[in-house]
Amino acid sequence: MDLVLNAADYYFFTPYIYPASWSEDDIFRQTISLLIITNLGAYVLYFFFATLSYYFVYDHSLMKHPQFLKNQVYREITFTVQSLPWMSIPTVSLFLLELRGYSKLYDDIGEFPSWFHLIVSVLSFLFFTDMLIYWIHRGLHHRLVYKRIHKPHHLWKIPSPFASHAFHPVDGFLQSLPYHIYPFIFPLHKVVYLSLYILVNIWTISIHDGDFRFSELLDNSGFTET
Repeated sequence: MDLVLNAADYYFFTPYIYPASWSEDDIFRQTISLLIITNLGAYVLYFFFATLSYYFVYDHSLMKHPQFLKNQVYREITFTVQSLPWMSIPTVSLFLLELRGYSKLYDDIGEFPSWFHLIVSVLSFLFFTDMLIYWIHRGLHHRLVYKRIHKPHHLWKIPSPFASHAFHPVDGFLQSLPYHIYPFIFPLHKVVYLSLYILVNIWTISIHDGDFRFSELLDNSGFTET
């Protein structure tokens, strides 16, 4: 995240926003800047790619499904817009730790033994995060937390791409946590990490652009929905 912050400082914050006397290394200034960048980036990614998916990928006939709610797209967007700033607060605390040098992110490709190791790091990132998200998601379905934290996301039984980030803030942060803790455990190039972070958000949108229910398979297997 320091790559993004450095660019924002150079082109925007330092010349136009903050007084010249306020050091770019000041932790309070960095926190404010990261909050702005994280929220702005999240909204841009969400609206840009969800809108593309909605108009060019999404099957609009799904909106005629009886379980598609009245004004659902508007409600998905509203839910997301209200939740993202709350998700950003704990996220920024982790970005701040990265910025202060506590992670294993690195700048120079020469710091890694070979391109092979770089590729392996990408694969391990995908494996590590997907595995943890599976268990986190499974835990969120526990009866003690499901109703308050995870159930709001399942309100959208026939989701549109705009449901992709429509989480309770705690739910949204917990399911993004593996992506943030990976570079504190394993080395990863900063550009690769930033690219993967963007791709993960696009992927999240892509898995909410269709009807992925499997009730028909269950019915054909002799089971019934509960």
